Amino acid sequence: MLTIIPNLPDHVFGVRASDEVTQDDLKQVLLPGLEALSERYKEIYYLLVLETDVKNFTAGAWIQDLIAGVKHLTQWKKMAIVTDQKSVEKFTDIFSYVSPGEAKGYELSELPQAIDWLSIKES
Repeated sequence: MLTIIPNLPDHVFGVRASDEVTQDDLKQVLLPGLEALSERYKEIYYLLVLETDVKNFTAGAWIQDLIAGVKHLTQWKKMAIVTDQKSVEKFTDIFSYVSPGEAKGYELSELPQAIDWLSIKES
């Protein structure tokens, strides 16, 4: 399940992933949020708080995630992935080298630091 994280800076869109994440979750929560941010700011600052194992993302969810990434490829500015799954955190840090924008991994206890980092807009 994906739920929108409230009370973030206006230019930041964030979701919390828990339990099973499906294609419908991405279509109904993630994609509209990214689209609205893209239309309003022409750039994307994204926060994902991953409280479920990545194994709980269905195949359809991964496909929708890929579609979202490609559709907005040039608009990604900052992406923070907050999780206690070390492999995801390391992947996020490596992904930053091959994607437009910057991606950083944070532990769940570092959520405030992730939000602070996303709050600073790049010029």
